[in-house]
Amino acid sequence: MLRYLLDKFWDEDIWLPPNTTWKDLAPGPDKPVVLNDHTHLLYPLPLAFVLITLRLLLEKYWFAPFGKSLGIKNTRPKKAPSNPKLEAAYHASSKIRHKQVCALAKQLDMTERQVERWWRLRRSQDKPSTLVKFCESSWRCVFYLYNFSYGLFVLWDKNWLWDIDQCFLGYPLQGTTSDIWWYYMISSAFYWSLTISQFWDVRRKDFWQMFVHHLATIALLSFSWVCNLHRIGTLVLLVHDCADILLDAAKAAKYASYQKLCDTLFAVFTVVWIITRLGIYPFYIIWGTSIRAPMLYPMFPAYYIFNTLLCLLLVLHMVWTWLILQIAYKAITAGQLDGDIRSSSSEISDSSHQSNHSTPNRANHKKDI
Repeated sequence: MLRYLLDKFWDEDIWLPPNTTWKDLAPGPDKPVVLNDHTHLLYPLPLAFVLITLRLLLEKYWFAPFGKSLGIKNTRPKKAPSNPKLEAAYHASSKIRHKQVCALAKQLDMTERQVERWWRLRRSQDKPSTLVKFCESSWRCVFYLYNFSYGLFVLWDKNWLWDIDQCFLGYPLQGTTSDIWWYYMISSAFYWSLTISQFWDVRRKDFWQMFVHHLATIALLSFSWVCNLHRIGTLVLLVHDCADILLDAAKAAKYASYQKLCDTLFAVFTVVWIITRLGIYPFYIIWGTSIRAPMLYPMFPAYYIFNTLLCLLLVLHMVWTWLILQIAYKAITAGQLDGDIRSSSSEISDSSHQSNHSTPNRANHKKDI
């Protein structure tokens, strides 16, 4: 039954171009080029734990000491008094409504104000320190800088970087090289590491959105590798890593209280984001996959699926661009970029969340602390 389902899922009529079989794409000494091996998709999993270990070492011996030298403190908020019943209620849901406050106050012989105060202390207790957030942003910045630099280095002499038609000419028998192999494996491993470490990283309100985003990215990388669409995959990776360097650098500067540097980096990030995500991505990559590809090679169902996902990513870029421009506008009117660039989780409100939303009135505050 499992074999039948797998055969149906990996139907050659769906995943491969006309008159092509999986045997044609199987690597071997009889092939004129080195083809992708689908079993290599298992390699990013152990590599992900290598990256997690590397990250922990860098945070402990490099980022944290560097952050402290910049004056970032690793202070923790005051702990809430021990109260097993309130703790149990908190673990059930970190959000609490006014009715629950009243019920807990009566049950524990406390005033509503005492329950609310305990709840705020308990939520603050879970809030990571500025140093922890600085280390996280520094790690991402360093990795994106490395991955973008490495990607630019390995793609510089590849003809498809400069001519999008080369992504389709000769498809699907397009060989891979060791440098492209490492670029794909390390990129996949990084997104696996983000998916795993997300459960103990700084928890933000877009936790599940980013979780789905990471899984979708891994799926796209994996399927494009299996179907030999790695040339387009490398271009997408390169375009997306570029702006992320500046975003995490701006966040790290914000945590270190270098406000002018943060504002400058964010301004440059906004420009680079628009150029890469709303310029190069749609007018070079999407144009190539949507206009040029059908002219050069017969299309097949999987290609339409991949291209649809790339177009959906463009829609997300537009949405994110609107949010970025809103932040930039508020920064200009306020004179500086206020708060965290990405707001914290819905459980823990930070200064950015407060600055980007109107202050709730007293009645709303009592309904949902």
